[in-house]
Amino acid sequence: MTTDQLKERENLAAQILNEAERLKPEDRFLFACHPGIECFNHCCGNVNILLTPLDILRMSRRLGLSTSDFLAAHTFVPFSGEQKLPFVFLKMKDDDRKSCPFVSAAGCSIYEDRPWPCRMYPVGEASPDAAHRGEGFFFLLKEDHCRGHQQAREWSVAEWTRDQGIADYSEMGDLWKTILLHPYLARMPLDPARMEMFYMASYDLDKFREFVFRSRFLDRFRLEPGLPELLRSDDRTLMRFAIRWLRFALFGEPTLEIDPKLLSEREQRMLKQKNQS
Repeated sequence: MTTDQLKERENLAAQILNEAERLKPEDRFLFACHPGIECFNHCCGNVNILLTPLDILRMSRRLGLSTSDFLAAHTFVPFSGEQKLPFVFLKMKDDDRKSCPFVSAAGCSIYEDRPWPCRMYPVGEASPDAAHRGEGFFFLLKEDHCRGHQQAREWSVAEWTRDQGIADYSEMGDLWKTILLHPYLARMPLDPARMEMFYMASYDLDKFREFVFRSRFLDRFRLEPGLPELLRSDDRTLMRFAIRWLRFALFGEPTLEIDPKLLSEREQRMLKQKNQS
């Protein structure tokens, strides 16, 4: 993805926030997609698919890969000097249609674990940031190639999101937004080291688990009884904890408790100075 494509995406997001018709959960629309429709699979190419942390976890587990190997094989991170955070996109095939690597003539080969944008389509969800005040809302995407809007099946937004299994993504998505929409990012960009922290804890869950258990992490922080065992074995618990750690590490929020007895003398002095400031 080029800088121009990134700017085009940002402009589209701003246009949606400013101009799109805002839908409520009870609002209704017509849509259906199935193998018999003439545009079937057309939306699975020449598109930039932004992946969420839960997308990466579910897709990597479905493919039997570690999150590190999945990220290396199937994703890329576009770079722009204006970016405040690194975002991960699905790497498409190098063919004429820039096809999704997981699409076949019969449809999506990982359908049960398809990414969040594919689940939501044609419904979108906007989350205004500090520069665009207001509550989040749903909107409808209508593209020229899509014939799904001409089908007779009627849905409410709530019915559609329930049918597509969006509830499984809601908790994790809301937690991740506490980082993405944090007021700190509107005032100050992250330095490269904290960019790497964000990338690891957000996307590379297996690497984050190694960081927790192969460093002095557990010596530095007081965790709730039983939590380390869950972090070792339960991916969802680890994802929630990663957001908690990011709020501490990136923004200085008191989401974790440091054990001062287990810090070096230098670290104890720094902590004391921070508490006094």
